[in-house]
Amino acid sequence: MSIHLPPGLRFDPASLGARSLPQAWAAHWRAAPERPVLAEGGGAYLTWGQLEAESARAAGRLFAAGLRAGERVLASAAGSLALAVAHVACLRLGLVVVPANPAYRAPELAQLFGDARPRAAIVDDAERAAQLASLDPALLVCTPALELSEGPVPALDDVSPDASALLAYTSGTTGRPKGALLSHGNLHATAEALRLAWRWTPADRLVHALPLFHLHGLGVALHGTLQAGASARLLPRFDPDAVLDAVERDEATLFFGVPTMLHRLAEHPRASALARLRLLVSGSAALAADLHARIAERTGQAVLERYGMTETGMLVSNPVAGRREPGTVGFPLPGVELRLAASGEIEVRGPNVFRGYLDRPDANADAFTPDGWFRTGDLGALDADGRLRIVGRAKELVISGGFNVHPREVEEALLAHPDVREAAVTGTPSAEWGEVVTAYLVTEREIGLPELRAHLAERLAAFKHPRVVHRVAALPRNALGKVQRHRLRGGCVLPA
Repeated sequence: MSIHLPPGLRFDPASLGARSLPQAWAAHWRAAPERPVLAEGGGAYLTWGQLEAESARAAGRLFAAGLRAGERVLASAAGSLALAVAHVACLRLGLVVVPANPAYRAPELAQLFGDARPRAAIVDDAERAAQLASLDPALLVCTPALELSEGPVPALDDVSPDASALLAYTSGTTGRPKGALLSHGNLHATAEALRLAWRWTPADRLVHALPLFHLHGLGVALHGTLQAGASARLLPRFDPDAVLDAVERDEATLFFGVPTMLHRLAEHPRASALARLRLLVSGSAALAADLHARIAERTGQAVLERYGMTETGMLVSNPVAGRREPGTVGFPLPGVELRLAASGEIEVRGPNVFRGYLDRPDANADAFTPDGWFRTGDLGALDADGRLRIVGRAKELVISGGFNVHPREVEEALLAHPDVREAAVTGTPSAEWGEVVTAYLVTEREIGLPELRAHLAERLAAFKHPRVVHRVAALPRNALGKVQRHRLRGGCVLPA
């Protein structure tokens, strides 16, 4: 069973992934150049015509600086209108964008840089710019405003759907990040499927408080807005007051968030302002059933949950029309085929699914079945109506606040502390965060959380730091010495 589409909708499956993103967007700036599309903070909206002109000018600057189609541009900056325009410019020119979390520390950034090998970097922090320049003196480093020399605008938008658009990094089972190469066709397929399934129209206005280095904020919120010909107000960070102000001021119809955001909005004194939304969407982590109920009580909204991955874009969604069942992520989106392996692992295929990881033949061999289905690493079950429920993860990722945290990466950083002898990291369910990173440590002495966080500060982004730490006498292991994470329980909580 697939997602419910509007009655009478004529849908051609072959249209999914059949165009590049700029080709789809060009239809809007040609048809309605005066219509608003993007705004930042409390500022005025940029129109579609202005977006076309400003992104073309930005593309001319990048071209004059020597960048050519197929080359990679690392983007590590807070969400802003300038960053969105630069992103559009890169894709119009045929460049491959490499999103990177601005919270990454020097070792994390260096690892990603060495794997991606970008020709240019867009950053909004002088320290990060210096770090990147030290890795490659020939690297072109600029701000999101692309303060570069002007140049003639080359031919734009002539990008094949098969051309790479994003190199998005995701945690892997070994702890070493893997770069998922997503084509224009992959991203177009996700954006178009969401336009159809969520009945996204030019009349919709999104309050966008998600980061632009994450597929949720980039591939769903930004690309989806542009695909639908709609508009969005970009907020530099999530702040409940700013979100609610924007919802009321702009008469917004859409808000997309992660459970952490929705938890804070539900507890806000002005939560009832969300009642005016057409859709309140949650993703990137499971939304607790009691939070579903709390949001419904405070706002009248039945949250729409969906499910996707960096490698596939969006896969499954609860319906716009019809019952939304807490604890389920709904039905396959248009163009998506889904099956459950004998183990319960979710396997998918469709025009949204990437073709493989950059320079990782080992990972690619494991990622796909012999008949070409992508192994998600998540375990699922289907109810009698065909709704998908996520019941666990074959992989050991912890998802906290919508961000992926790989246990092994955190464990290795903890083991670098001179008094930590053994370390195991898991996730503990949290109504606010989805999961909190939890460490079980065998140590020479008691170590407080402030000391551990200070130790990790230069090694890992803050969202990867444990929020709960247990000191244990030994880690439970099987006969082969492998840590049995499912048996990790209790222990002495170290004083904070």
